[in-house]
Amino acid sequence: MENKEKKTSGIEKAAEDLFNFAIDHEDVKWLVEHLPQEADIERGKVEYELRMLKIISVGWSLSYYLENHLAKHKLLELYWQSINEFSQSISASTGLMIGRDIDYFQILRERLDMYVAALAQNPDAPEPAVVIGPEFAGTCGNADDIFTVMTGSKMFVVTIGRVKEYLEAIELRQ
Repeated sequence: MENKEKKTSGIEKAAEDLFNFAIDHEDVKWLVEHLPQEADIERGKVEYELRMLKIISVGWSLSYYLENHLAKHKLLELYWQSINEFSQSISASTGLMIGRDIDYFQILRERLDMYVAALAQNPDAPEPAVVIGPEFAGTCGNADDIFTVMTGSKMFVVTIGRVKEYLEAIELRQ
């Protein structure tokens, strides 16, 4: 019984750690600061989309790396529940600033669906980042801007790599 409680609290801690990683924006700021001046893109839009891509990439990583793991569903549930609560506060504060209601969690779900659909349409891609980068750049407003494509790809690759390292460190990965 104690071992099961310890395992559950370990899953809860993992969900909290992953949530905190997903909403930490230091890497987002760094990527935006290092986006070359030649990039034909609105930097504010890139920053906004990078924040969403990071959140989505963490959730995607959990599904991918824990495909057959017993803890997968509980960890995903706790992670997305935290993201939903976080999204409600963003929705409320943004709604007050812009004078209309928004649903940030719904926007995240739409982006996730968009990325998953793009991956499904490109099953022969050598790796997911090859698909994610152009989708990201298109969402930012210029699918042809190589700098934005690379920025989205980098966020995706680094994020999934960090999640994989974390899961291995806590011995949760298969």
